[in-house]
Order: sequence, then structure tokens, then C-alpha cells
Amino acid sequence: MTASPTPQTSAAAGSDWLRLDRQICFSLHAASRAFNGVYRVILKDLGLTYPQYLVMLVLWEHGDLPVKKLGEHLRLDSGTLSPLVKRLEVAGLVRRERSARDERSVQVRLTEEGGALRERALEVPRRIAAATGFDLAEIGELRERLDRLTLALDAAASAEAAEAADVR
Repeated sequence: MTASPTPQTSAAAGSDWLRLDRQICFSLHAASRAFNGVYRVILKDLGLTYPQYLVMLVLWEHGDLPVKKLGEHLRLDSGTLSPLVKRLEVAGLVRRERSARDERSVQVRLTEEGGALRERALEVPRRIAAATGFDLAEIGELRERLDRLTLALDAAASAEAAEAADVR
């Protein structure tokens, strides 16, 4: 087995590191866009977009949640999440209610229709798994690796931010 070249190997080899097809971020981006294309077709029957589906998954799993907690689960800020929740409310799938204990907090609750949609959504993961061409073990392994990648990147971003703050 040969060792992978480091980015500092040579100027000519170094330029290879700037090729689009060598970028893991682009591979992830392309896979994400491909997933979105498949989800768009599959979720059309449910009347959901992919981001709305993610919101519904969290609510089906955890029940009523404050918008802040919902955003934490989805890694979305309230500026991105609020329009999604509003559209789900217009569709009759969720209800937003101000917390009686804290006026600043908005609770998101499934409606009866939103809860019932879960049954129809049970087919989505099977169809997505089939679309990948991977078996369940491969899907599990890939998900685990992506979770590890996410943790590593979160840690790196925190370290970079702390270092940048120290430089100032």
C-alpha cells in the first residue's frame, strides 16, 4: 500500500489538492443534492419538502418541542426554522403556541393530521435505502462515519474559532 501524498509534496502535486474531484466537501455536497432529488420525488406524495420532513421526524420522535429545541435537533437557527414551521402550520400539520411560562418561547405541537402523516411516512426510509443501492449494514456504517466526521468538524470549527479569537 502506498502512502497518500501530503499537500506539501510538491507544487505540481499540491495543485492536485485543489481539484474539485479531490474535495470531500464537494462529494458530500453532490451526495446531498442527489439525496434531495430522490426525497423531492418520494415526499411529494406526503406534501412535504425535505426540510419539512426533517421537522416532522423530530416531532414524531420527541413530541411537542419549543422552537429552540427543535432547532438544536436539526442544527438550524430560528430564522431558517420559523418559515418551515409556519408552512407546516398552514398545511395543518403542526400548531405553534406561545408558552404560558415564558412568552418568548414558542412550542410546536403536532396536529392530529400531522400525527397521522407518520403512518404514511413509514415507507420513506425503505424507499431511500433502496435508492442508495447499499445494504442496511453499509448504510449504518456510512451513517456512523458521517456522525464521526460531523463531531470532528464541529470540534475543529470550535478550535479554529477559539484560535481566531485569541489572535485578535
